[in-house]
Amino acid sequence: MTALQKLSQGVRTFASDILQGFFEITHNGFALLGLVVAFAAITVTARPDLREVGEAQLMSWLQERRIEVMGMQGVQVENDAVDRATASNPKDLPKQQAAVAYWLSKKYRVAPEPVSALVSEAYEIGRSVKLDPTLILAVMAIESGFNPFAQSPVGAQGLMQVMTKVHTDKYENFGGQFAAFDPLTNLRVGVKVLQECIARAGSVEGGLRYYVGAANLTDDGGYANKVLAEHQRLLQVVGGRATPFVVPRTIPVMTPIKPQAEASEEKVAGLY
Repeated sequence: MTALQKLSQGVRTFASDILQGFFEITHNGFALLGLVVAFAAITVTARPDLREVGEAQLMSWLQERRIEVMGMQGVQVENDAVDRATASNPKDLPKQQAAVAYWLSKKYRVAPEPVSALVSEAYEIGRSVKLDPTLILAVMAIESGFNPFAQSPVGAQGLMQVMTKVHTDKYENFGGQFAAFDPLTNLRVGVKVLQECIARAGSVEGGLRYYVGAANLTDDGGYANKVLAEHQRLLQVVGGRATPFVVPRTIPVMTPIKPQAEASEEKVAGLY
């Protein structure tokens, strides 16, 4: 055997030994990995507390990776934010409520999901206080055009344009006066005020005049008529009739000028 043949045979033997060793190492490594996974599965099954810790750590890691991928480092991420969102799927509403939500959404150029939540709440609270929910929605439409952050020059705030400083007590159960800008809270407080106004006046039209702060004025600026007209349009929508629309000008709550004696007696929704 020549030197070249011996060298060639030595190289083949060396390569064969390396491949055999690599196979044994990787085979044993996979076996070891399998044992580790099996052991971990048994441990987690036997220890629910360890499983919960592992799931929490995994979710934390995934969240961190998601933030990195989205380029949101330094931005606080809250997984429960969706639970606080004032919105719902209009397709989940009863047929009449869905029709109202879509109609209002198109007319006032607002997203149907938040409007759907307001429509649902108006129907629910309307039943509980015996007020027509479409009347509640009509007031909301004329007052703010469904802008939850609206504020009038005299301080009426939110969807229902409640005079927050006058009705601070009504917001106490909701965490304070800043809840005026929470859509559902403002709706609930506004309905309470509207209910008091109607009871005081003895009629819906009279109650609307109280609500806007024009009970002792000869002219309410067309407020009551606008609300009642919008109410009728919403009733047509509920009845399944095709109802064209023209967006009305919103009429904010005003502060009437009244004699001192009368002023000391009045403290209702749209007054002070």
